Parts: sequence; C-alpha cells; structure tokens
Amino acid sequence: MTEVDPFMQRLGVGMQLAQQADRAGAAVLFAALWEEVGPDGDPLHRCAVSHWMADVQDDLQDELLWDLRALEAAHQVTEERAAQAGLASPVGAMYPSLHLNLGEVYRRLNNREVARHHLVQGQEAAAALPDDGYGAMILRGLRGLQERLDEASVENRGSGPTNG
Repeated sequence: MTEVDPFMQRLGVGMQLAQQADRAGAAVLFAALWEEVGPDGDPLHRCAVSHWMADVQDDLQDELLWDLRALEAAHQVTEERAAQAGLASPVGAMYPSLHLNLGEVYRRLNNREVARHHLVQGQEAAAALPDDGYGAMILRGLRGLQERLDEASVENRGSGPTNG
C-alpha cells in the first residue's frame, strides 16, 4: 500500500478551493506549498503545485511562468517517483494537460505560433492519457484549443489589406 503524501493531501485541499471558486484561498495555500518545496525540491511536488498555481493567476504572464515551471519539473519526474506517489497513470499522461495549459495561455497572449507548438505536443502525448473522464476532458480541451487557433487563423487571413 502506498503511503499518503502529506504534501499532496494539502495540494488536494488547494485544488478543492480552486474548483469551488476560492481562487484567492487556493493561491495562498499553493504559495505556502511552493515555499515548502522550493525551486529545487521534489519534481513531482513542484510540477503539481505549479500546475495548479497557474490556474489561479489573474495575470497571464504569471500564469505562463507557473505553467512553464510545471513543464520543467515534469521533465524530472521519474516513473518510480510517480508510482511511489500513487499515480495510476504513467508520467507521460501529465504532458497533454501541461501542453494544453501552455497552448491556451500562449493563445491568450496572441502568440499563436507557440500556442500551436504546444497544441501539437499535447496531441502527440495524448496516447498516454487514461481512457477515463480525465483523459476525455483533456482531449476535449485539446480539440477546443485547436478550434480556437484555427478560427484565429481564418480571421487573420480575412483581415488583410484590401484594395478599395
């Protein structure tokens, strides 16, 4: 039996706060968790808290910073560490969501080229997603991001100079 990770339990409280629209309360808890783990601590903890901290940011640049921290930390998470923490899916299953979030924030920052890069990365990693509600949610998110990027491309083609 896997031991319960107290850090992840506290992160779960913050996740519930965020999902209940208490973004400020969640941000305070996530900030305390970040102070605890620090930029050089356990990559799984850094990835998880950064991923959720990004979601409670009001400023797009701050959101981008946290999303980038989450992706950087994910690259350092081993399968052994993920299993030790009780994650049911392989580490690769984290990447579609991480790239989806980055793609969305870059889209909102009007950097469609980088947004599309992260969309493609997320789509390529999607094979690692579990066949469950979480996996379906991430796939819907990737499809939605693709639609928003495709719509923006069509709009831009139609807004060029006119001869009139």
